[in-house]
Amino acid sequence: MDVAPIRIDARGSFCPGPMMELIRAVKAADVGQVVVVLSTDSGSKKDIPMWAQKAGHEFLGVDTHGDYDEISVRKSH
Repeated sequence: MDVAPIRIDARGSFCPGPMMELIRAVKAADVGQVVVVLSTDSGSKKDIPMWAQKAGHEFLGVDTHGDYDEISVRKSH
């Protein structure tokens, strides 16, 4: 059974807000769980993949929806 992704609506929040919310959610998530961040901060598109790589989590991608991005990370450990 798949666990539902954790969705964080950080639209309107600026750096480092979306990243801090992501880190907090990943810490609380189960291994294998996906955390999805909705962000209007353009820096999130590069900051979150870089953080995921450094932290050893799986960056799943960015989907752009009009004025915001949906950024997905899977907790690896």
